[in-house]
Amino acid sequence: MSSGNGSRKDLTVVHLVRHGEVHNPDGVLYGRRPGYHLSELGRQMADRVAGHLEKRDITHVVASPLERAQETAEPVAKSHGLGLATDARLIEAGNVFEGKTFGVGDGALRKPDNWKHLTNPFRPSWGEPYIEQVVRMMGALDAAKDAARGHEAVCVSHQLPIWIVRSFVERRRLWHDPRKRQCTLASLTSFTYQGDRIVSVGYSEPARDLVPAHLLAGAKPVKGKSKAFGA
Repeated sequence: MSSGNGSRKDLTVVHLVRHGEVHNPDGVLYGRRPGYHLSELGRQMADRVAGHLEKRDITHVVASPLERAQETAEPVAKSHGLGLATDARLIEAGNVFEGKTFGVGDGALRKPDNWKHLTNPFRPSWGEPYIEQVVRMMGALDAAKDAARGHEAVCVSHQLPIWIVRSFVERRRLWHDPRKRQCTLASLTSFTYQGDRIVSVGYSEPARDLVPAHLLAGAKPVKGKSKAFGA
């Protein structure tokens, strides 16, 4: 997007990017734990995102402090000759099950020690409250918008915070079925601002063909999908 004339000069786009695939052979819920880097496939995804954005008017690149987000952002920053900033507000959501395996069929729900964390799915009781994620993510988006005003910014973050802030902007309830999040690996959730107001949200998956098939089960291609908001 160029700054252009007329109303377009006040448009800014902030692309909220989910990091690429992580090397995690033990299948643990790594959350905010350090030491989890992109896999080789994840690095290919990061390069794909950089290629997808190569001709865009990117003037600011920022990432969560976690390694997988930094490594996803690096090719984008490099392709535009930019430094890479860090914003702690883009970090993964906190979760009491970090460091554990916790998935469908692994028996975690049958362990009494876990029950006290599963009492309230609306908050949620097992981790960082959804509304706190909204507050910090909106702050990070607004900061990126201000840094790239009239141009475009890239913010690399994590699936749950991205989905929660999108749900807030699109006026959906924050509690949800995790299996139905539209935020696959290396996807872009793009917020267009007119001045300081978000006027549309778009979603694209430039690395969809690289995403393992089991993570796309039941999902449909959604390239170019966008939702606009009235005045």
